[in-house]
Amino acid sequence: MSPPVAPPGWSRWLVPPAALSVHLSIGQAYAWSVFKPPLESALGLSGTQSALPFQLGIVMLGLSAAFGGTLVERNGPRWAMTVALLCFSSGFLLSALGASLEQYWLIVFGYGFVGGIGLGIGYISPVSTLIKWFPDRPGMATGIAIMGFGGGALIASPWSAQMLESFGGDSSGIALAFLVHGLSYAVFMLLGVLLVRVPRTEKPVESGPSVLDGPQVSANQAVRTPQFWLLWVVLCTNVTAGIGILEKAAPMITDFFADTSTPVSVTAAAGFVALLSAANMAGRIGWSSTSDLIGRKNIYRVYLGAGALMYALIALFGDSSKPLFVLCALVILSFYGGGFATVPAYLKDLFGTYQVGAIHGRLLTAWSTAGVLGPLIVNWIADRQEEAGRHGASLYGLSFVIMIGLLVVGFVANELVRPVDPRHHVPAPKEAAHGRRQQSESA
Repeated sequence: MSPPVAPPGWSRWLVPPAALSVHLSIGQAYAWSVFKPPLESALGLSGTQSALPFQLGIVMLGLSAAFGGTLVERNGPRWAMTVALLCFSSGFLLSALGASLEQYWLIVFGYGFVGGIGLGIGYISPVSTLIKWFPDRPGMATGIAIMGFGGGALIASPWSAQMLESFGGDSSGIALAFLVHGLSYAVFMLLGVLLVRVPRTEKPVESGPSVLDGPQVSANQAVRTPQFWLLWVVLCTNVTAGIGILEKAAPMITDFFADTSTPVSVTAAAGFVALLSAANMAGRIGWSSTSDLIGRKNIYRVYLGAGALMYALIALFGDSSKPLFVLCALVILSFYGGGFATVPAYLKDLFGTYQVGAIHGRLLTAWSTAGVLGPLIVNWIADRQEEAGRHGASLYGLSFVIMIGLLVVGFVANELVRPVDPRHHVPAPKEAAHGRRQQSESA
């Protein structure tokens, strides 16, 4: 499938909506916590077990982005969006079959493995194209698109809760909800496949900088630099901290206030998940746009430093005040989303745009690691604390302390980031030739 080239007069502002149609769909992953309680009840699962589809999905997101980044660069965004559509929708259909047959392994395989491949390819599908269309405002451009991934749960969370209420929370009701998701998202993602275009030249904005201005580093060289691995640590710690709340959001807020005079209902917990999604989405466009003004390193200082402070406030005072708990969680999730949206521009600043899509894909292995670490830390500790007879907010105290420590590690790693040594740069003639034909080195 050849990348569709924009005709003369094509508006670059049509590309972000194409990216949004894909990212809003695959962003449903952030609403997984709505399915956790009914799955645990219907199939007799523990909290750790019910997190497996989400964890595997995030693992496959990072792995498929890393190994598929070169193919996305070579074949273009329409090919990538098509692959994402097929895998993501098929994952839901397989999960529907698994729920209907009460075979949990099939849900894990469908949603986690097959759907996770769709997550990874779909996530990186528009990034390189957006940076080429918007070389003058890379943070804003990637923020607009990646905002959709963060905002997907804003739609999916109440929608899923309503379907489970209408269809029932047993295995057949869950299966029907999965089926509706798979078919609906296939149609919505198709809009992006049909709309997306690549620029006719490497300089789509006459008044803006060329996408090949400044140092350029290949994907294979990038992974040999300390800057790549420092950013890997930065992204991994920031994601772990955010995903630790997000994956268990609904049961977490219920547990925190279960022993108070104003417990949180199931409906209110689903609403909390939607609020987190809104914060995640707002952070992706708001903080990433701010990074165009104050710089990438400074904005990550905010994400990691203030994020540690928010976790400390929840750990110390969260169970005594619902507004404080909700506010701190919203801030953490805005930093989580902002970190995702800012990192492509951070990579562009350090490595150039030559193979930024492939480099971004490789960096997302940090997300795979965090997708295991975050839920594992929170769920495993909560399960052990519950076995020890504890309840309420005490289920999460230790995991929050661990999150604070991880954010401090990420803060230090960000401080150590420096410009890439010129020995890693691609020679100018080779760079231009490869840039023109958008050729990527093999992974």
